Amino acid sequence: MATETRDSINDIWGARTPHGPDTPWPERVDEHTTDTPERWVRGTCVLCSNGCGLDIGVRDGRIVGVRGLASDVTNKGRLGPKGLHGWQANNSEDRLRTPLIRRDGRLQEASWDEAMDLIVRRSREIVERHTSGAMGFYTSGQLFLEEYYTLAVIGKAGLGTPHMDGNTRLCTATAAAALKESFGSDGQPGAYEDLDVTDTILHVGHNIASQQTVLWARILDRLAGPNPPKLVVIDPRRTFTAEKATVHLAPRVGTNVALLNGLIRLVIEAGAVDHAFLDAHTLGYDELRRTVETYTPERVETLTGVPANELRRAGEILATTRTLVSTVLQGVYQSMQATAAAVQVNNLHLVRGLIGKPGSGILQMNGQPTAQNTRETGADGDLPGFRNWDNPEHIRQLARLWNVPFDKIPHWSPPTHAMQIWRYCETGSIKFLWIQATNPAVSLPDLGRVRRILQKEDLFVVVQDAFMTETARYADVVLPAAIWGEKTGTFTNVSRTVHISCQAVEPPGEARSDLDIFLDYARRMDFRDQDGQPLIKWHDPESTFEAWKACTRGRPCDYTGLTYEKLLAGSGIPWPVNDEHPDGTLRLYTDGVFPTSAEYAETYGQDFDTGASVTPEEYRANDPRGRALIKPAEHQEPHEVPDDEYPLWLTTGRQVYHFHTRTKTGRARALAEAAPDAFVQLSEEDAARHGIAQDDWVLVESRRGAIIERALIGNVEPGLVFVPWHYGSWDDPSRPRAANELTLTEWDPVSKQPHFKYAAVRISRYDARAALPPKGLLGRAVDAARSLVGSQDEQSTTERSEFPRPKTTQRVDG
Repeated sequence: MATETRDSINDIWGARTPHGPDTPWPERVDEHTTDTPERWVRGTCVLCSNGCGLDIGVRDGRIVGVRGLASDVTNKGRLGPKGLHGWQANNSEDRLRTPLIRRDGRLQEASWDEAMDLIVRRSREIVERHTSGAMGFYTSGQLFLEEYYTLAVIGKAGLGTPHMDGNTRLCTATAAAALKESFGSDGQPGAYEDLDVTDTILHVGHNIASQQTVLWARILDRLAGPNPPKLVVIDPRRTFTAEKATVHLAPRVGTNVALLNGLIRLVIEAGAVDHAFLDAHTLGYDELRRTVETYTPERVETLTGVPANELRRAGEILATTRTLVSTVLQGVYQSMQATAAAVQVNNLHLVRGLIGKPGSGILQMNGQPTAQNTRETGADGDLPGFRNWDNPEHIRQLARLWNVPFDKIPHWSPPTHAMQIWRYCETGSIKFLWIQATNPAVSLPDLGRVRRILQKEDLFVVVQDAFMTETARYADVVLPAAIWGEKTGTFTNVSRTVHISCQAVEPPGEARSDLDIFLDYARRMDFRDQDGQPLIKWHDPESTFEAWKACTRGRPCDYTGLTYEKLLAGSGIPWPVNDEHPDGTLRLYTDGVFPTSAEYAETYGQDFDTGASVTPEEYRANDPRGRALIKPAEHQEPHEVPDDEYPLWLTTGRQVYHFHTRTKTGRARALAEAAPDAFVQLSEEDAARHGIAQDDWVLVESRRGAIIERALIGNVEPGLVFVPWHYGSWDDPSRPRAANELTLTEWDPVSKQPHFKYAAVRISRYDARAALPPKGLLGRAVDAARSLVGSQDEQSTTERSEFPRPKTTQRVDG
């Protein structure tokens, strides 16, 4: 019998369970099944970074539904629309079931031995001819901790390549960078529980109502209860989140630093500075005070477009609140001066002394469910356990742990970030690129360039995924991977809470877990330690987790007190978990001591403008010894601005019903029908100026590419257009619709996170009855989409005189 506790498509956040700051967040169990489960298996949702505990319903060897886990601290039983429906992708008929090898220009079925033998043979040939520096790995925010750690050891101690990063560079690299710059180490200072008791919430570039729906439900329950918190929202669009704001500030894209400097100046001017806290626990306040002095409300209005009186309203709230929780996401991370802006949010808390206390915390949010684990394990280029690549003792610790030579572990320069990895592929210095569980042919900026790189004859591409994505179609080898519900592992959410997700069903066909694939590769490559023993000494998820625990001992992300048994007891547990904190740690820095000492810190810092690293000698000469670092920044203009040829700003973002490039959510019927297509969101003024009406087709062009989408008019500032970036060509090759056809190849100098949030574009009403132009940027994008689908799936793509009209949805947001 099917069960659905609510229509989560039309009732996104569910019924309110109001509470005040003196009462716990009530339970509310959400459930959606298509048949009566024979059994329930412990899992955790992997379709945003919230990390909601759930049970997976199984019948006849298939997943038939999910229900929220009432005992879990993260969600108290609630699930969002993606969590309630996304599991249906597991049962999709178009799952990859066997390995594929490109023969005679076409991907053809092969055995696992054939596929892995080819991968190993090419690996050895390339390392022998070009060294391990020709090997690159581009991973995901979707694997489990155990898989990331195994991959990190293979790359760093097996091959010895510095070229390892992933999709998390596109969404959460700035979160890590900002936390390191201010506090000496990655790891969120605050906890979700702080939202239950805080007086004020500040959302900076974070549309939480769409991106973390259950966390927004938590806030809505506070807003509906006694003594609700005040809400300050910084976002250029009037989103669901902004609709609930006490004060909504809508700055021009690329001006976050100027706006935040103005807010900090108002706090200082109001006399709300906690000088005792600053003197005892921080360094750098005087320079910050001097820097922000010129950012008067009137100057900020000129730079950002935010009215001076609205800035003052927000400043008064931030200066007078007793407690404050701030959340930050892509509106900061993917924009100009990303790390500098995120650090100013940290500075605001330090100036007020609002950190390490109930109701006062910082959540530099993640975009993907296991993004935190790429950073912890070193699968994103960092060193495992939040170690410092510029500290020789940290390298020695890993060399002893793995029993490999000191010089085997790459540490002679900063790890190669994702955008540089793709540049090395473009120039030919990287010859082998292994991509796991992500879809850069839709998610990276400037997609025309990405397609050209993937098609290079001298680049051997391996794609490990569950579906034939736009990226997999370019691969030389495709490996079918098991996904959530088909394997066991752990992952850590934004609140540092570690969850376990267990295997509920067998993967389809010959698909294997990512862990099993990595272990097989390590065995076939015969990686050995200094004693001649196998480098990888674990064999399954639990033994991998035990190995990982040893790697974290004594580090900020200490897992040594955790076990699978403990994680199965009823709730996730926040790290550090060790002898000192056997039940986990709700919030960090309660004692005002930060991991900034020269011998312990994860980084020595970088210059916000150039990205130049602070040398170990410079850092040690002014060793903070446990004090937080306050680092100011001056406003800079974005690198590309509107002009006469391209007069509008473009910004991109997400929709509430989809995750990443819709590889999973696009295959869940209810989610696909709720948001079947992209759109171009325009202000009423811009639409009228260009003769565009609601639902008209719109041609959007930048210097790099073009797309055609339907118009959605309203709730955005004049001069700005918004396009959701989820949509590629796998389900509709008739026209270019990937937002990243338009975006530019620029990135933050510190975090190296690309700038998706601004570009200069022009728009025009598009006559869908006309043939698509055969030449130019638009024509090339159409040809790429059509040829890709036709060549691999043998599907005939007919010319269309009119594009299909997307179903109208009740709610559209990003």
